[in-house]
Amino acid sequence: MKSTYESPLASRYASSEMLYLFSPDKKFSTWRRLWIALARAEKELGLSQITDEMIEEMESHIHDIDYEMAAAEEKKLRHDVMAHVHTFGAQCPKAKGIIHLGATSCYVGDNTDIIIMREGLELVRGKIVRVLAALAQFADKYKSMPTLGFTHFQAAQMVTVGKRATLWMNELLMDLAELNFRIDNMKLLGSKGTTGTQASFMELFGGDTNKIKSMEEKIAAEMGFCAVVPVSGQTYSRKVDAAVLATLAGIAQSASKFATDMRLLCHLKEVEEPFEKNQIGSSAMPYKRNPMRCERICALARYVIADAANPTITAATQWFERTLDDSANKRIAIPEAFLATDAILNIYLNVASGLIVHPKVIEKHIMEELPFMASENIMMDAVLRGGDRQDLHEEIRMMSIVAGKNVKELGLENNLIDLIAENSKFGMTKEELMLHMKPEAYIGCCPQQVDEFLNEIVRPAIAPFSSELQKESVSLKV
Repeated sequence: MKSTYESPLASRYASSEMLYLFSPDKKFSTWRRLWIALARAEKELGLSQITDEMIEEMESHIHDIDYEMAAAEEKKLRHDVMAHVHTFGAQCPKAKGIIHLGATSCYVGDNTDIIIMREGLELVRGKIVRVLAALAQFADKYKSMPTLGFTHFQAAQMVTVGKRATLWMNELLMDLAELNFRIDNMKLLGSKGTTGTQASFMELFGGDTNKIKSMEEKIAAEMGFCAVVPVSGQTYSRKVDAAVLATLAGIAQSASKFATDMRLLCHLKEVEEPFEKNQIGSSAMPYKRNPMRCERICALARYVIADAANPTITAATQWFERTLDDSANKRIAIPEAFLATDAILNIYLNVASGLIVHPKVIEKHIMEELPFMASENIMMDAVLRGGDRQDLHEEIRMMSIVAGKNVKELGLENNLIDLIAENSKFGMTKEELMLHMKPEAYIGCCPQQVDEFLNEIVRPAIAPFSSELQKESVSLKV
């Protein structure tokens, strides 16, 4: 039995890929890559004390991090960055004297945060693309299957099962556009120094500002970025963190909306999430098929939405060029938001790839409401046969009250069609009335809307990420 607390996001929910992004190995190997990029840029711009041999030595020790020494150094120095400078230096004796030259702690800390967040967003984007592809397949398959629409969770005009799925997809497309914007516009902090003035580099490069600018460009290029922030204090603006978590919270909102709809559809027994052969729905009620995956989506989404407030408060309360009240919060809020969003999308993909539709139940619910929906068409038909529109309207209104009472108070079937057939003012047989009882006549443009949406919007949006669609389905931990 484990004797210490472990975040359920790590043990139960998040994928190994996302867990690695926020692991010590990823963090501290990225610090080392940044120190190498800094040294390489400084050497290329004329700092002769830095040699190729030193850089090669550093490159040979990117991943073999001595965590025991780093922990001992941090306990002694009370400074995590300097602990790792010393640890790296112990492994690279030739380069020891030039590691972190001219930099401040945020050079490795903040730049690494940006790098990891961008990679996290890319991982999230790939999963959204796969969810969209799964929903697209579902929408196409069921684009013409009528189903009751609901407003206020009361029966309304009909839609189709596939058209409803496009509503879920449209919100994910909004999230995809937001992700593309965030990823494309992420900038490194660069090498700004203790208060953002780059004074230490002015000293190193003898006041040559062009070399300082070039140094930042070289570091950004080596780390895979097109630009660094134009101005800063010691840190990049914490509004970046707030914007990133707002993007994740938007994804959580979309997923929760889908999952809530699915929970309601499960209650109606019209559409259900996957249910495995040996799955137990309830420890007390063996017959239960609870929508536990969609409930989990909603639960995790609630966490992400709430967690997004953390960086907004941090951004609003930073002092001048730097305070440290952001650090402890960032260490928790940002990784946990990414891990939870990753878990949400893992479950979303699992559910979207295995949705179970029950056509007979859907048809039963339609036929319970269709007489009311068909009443206007029936009235128009009767008018064409010589009836008075206002008189017929009143007749249908009164008969609808009777039929509604039969359904709601007596538990009987909807008998509106029988009542109309018996009403001489309509002059229509039940067979003639039943011609108006075809669900497909009441779905409007749903099939065409689905086709246009998939062909003109969805497929072009996910086409640039075709490699993501080749990945295997997500296997849930529990």
